[in-house]
Amino acid sequence: MINNAPKFAIVLSGCGVFDGSEIHEAVCTMLAVEESGCTYQCFAPNTWQARTIDHFTGHAVAIAGDEDNRNVLAESARICRGNIKDLSEFKAKDYDAIIFPGGFGAALNLSDFGAKGAECDVNVEVKRAIEESYKEGIVIGAMCIAPTVIARVLGKEGISITIGNDKNVSKGIEKMGAHHENKGATEVCVDSEHKIVTTPCYMLATSLKEIREGTQNLIDEMLELMDY
Repeated sequence: MINNAPKFAIVLSGCGVFDGSEIHEAVCTMLAVEESGCTYQCFAPNTWQARTIDHFTGHAVAIAGDEDNRNVLAESARICRGNIKDLSEFKAKDYDAIIFPGGFGAALNLSDFGAKGAECDVNVEVKRAIEESYKEGIVIGAMCIAPTVIARVLGKEGISITIGNDKNVSKGIEKMGAHHENKGATEVCVDSEHKIVTTPCYMLATSLKEIREGTQNLIDEMLELMDY
């Protein structure tokens, strides 16, 4: 490990594509950061999932308020072998970058974009983390559907992001004040002015190989913005 290597905060939203973090995207993010000679710390908001999905049947088995619904922080801990912190502990000054992997959890738990679209609300700790990161000037990365959360918080700044080429989602992004750029599965949108980097991942990707490539491209571009 290189001394003084960049430190990444990775914000998870549960465990599983349909109700939390997309596991391939989350793991490839950790791998890309580590292979780039950098370090990371995982975080997640300590809140209840909007719903819990049986990933074998695809059916909801619990919703918010049900006794057997699941906690976002506890579920996210599954992905990183328990090495995770409550997002309330995140301080932007301690990191060089923050990344939000995708999965429906980004649009259900980090925000409710999946239900409300452009009028969505963002979890209070997620909003604080994004605003603090932007103010501190650290690089912000997001993939898959997660850029919608960034758009809701920072759209007023005129940021540019991508989720691929989905017309309905891109319209929602534009309504939130952000600019959307169509990109391919492994391509990256780099907003140098606002230090934001985004990539479509499973909004377009059809293989784990593409996820690995797109995620590495994201990390590479984030490091470029750090002059690393």
